[in-house]
Amino acid sequence: MRASETVHDAATTMARLSVGALPICGEDNKLKGMLTDRDIVVRVLAEGKDVRSVHAGELAQGTPVTVAADDDVAQVLRTMSEHQVRRVPVLDGDQLVGIVAQADVARALEQARVGDLDRALSAE
Repeated sequence: MRASETVHDAATTMARLSVGALPICGEDNKLKGMLTDRDIVVRVLAEGKDVRSVHAGELAQGTPVTVAADDDVAQVLRTMSEHQVRRVPVLDGDQLVGIVAQADVARALEQARVGDLDRALSAE
């Protein structure tokens, strides 16, 4: 999703793809941040803002937590656990090439390691 697109566009895309988060990229194709369905509810709807006038880039703040395309599974798990994120963008250099979600990890790993990640993400 481009930073210049509206939150309405983002919500429509999330619904179409059945996802709860989208990466936000600038016109330079570099990752600017992640936009979640929660961001839309809390930072747009609850504040009475118009989803058709707020741009996705306005909600992308800070430096996103990422992993590299050549990181191994252990590194991805460490990153997700350390930062308590359930979705992590994957970069090749400075270009977004994908997203790894907790559900992807759950499908790919043995149950014991999935349980470790789940406990780490659920810790307060």
